[in-house]
Amino acid sequence: MVAGLPHPPQVGLRPPCHRVDPRARRWWAAQAWLTVSGPLLLTAVTLLVLSVLFFPGALPWLGPLVAVVLILPALGYALAMPRVRYRVHAWEVGHSAVYAASGWFWQKRRIAPLSRVQTVDTRRGPLQQRYGLATVTVTTASTAGDVTIAGVSDEVARQLAEHIGNAAARTLPGGAA
Repeated sequence: MVAGLPHPPQVGLRPPCHRVDPRARRWWAAQAWLTVSGPLLLTAVTLLVLSVLFFPGALPWLGPLVAVVLILPALGYALAMPRVRYRVHAWEVGHSAVYAASGWFWQKRRIAPLSRVQTVDTRRGPLQQRYGLATVTVTTASTAGDVTIAGVSDEVARQLAEHIGNAAARTLPGGAA
C-alpha cells in the first residue's frame, strides 16, 4: 500500500450464473480415463504382471509402491476431477461482458468486454460430440488470452456464439453488423 492513497473498496466477484451441461462430468471422466487414469492403471498392471512372472521377490515392496504411486492417483484423478470441475465451471454473458470460470486444480476467472471481442469459435472434439457438448472460445484484443466456455450443449454453444457475435458487433463504432 502506498502512503497517502485511500484504501480501495473491498468488492467480491460473484461466480457466473450459468452452470455447464451436466453431461460435462461424463465428458471429463472419459477424458481422464483416456489420458491419465487409464494409462496409469495399465502401467500398474503391467508392472505387477511382470513382477509376478519374472521377479516374484519384488512383489512385497513393488505392490505397495505401485498402489501409492500409480493406482491411487489414477483413481483419485478419475473420480475427483469431474466433480470439482463441474462445481467450478460456469459462464455468463451480460450486456457488456462475457465471464467464465474454469479449472479444477488451477482455477481461473476471465471477464472480457464485448467491445474487445474479435472472434467467437465453437469447437466439438470426438468425445464432446459423443456427449452432445461443445466449447465456445471468445478471442479478444487482449494478451491475457481467450475466454473459454467448455462443456455446454451444442444448442447452447450455437446460441452463445450467435449472441456474443451480435453483441460484439453492436458495440463497434459505426455498427459493423
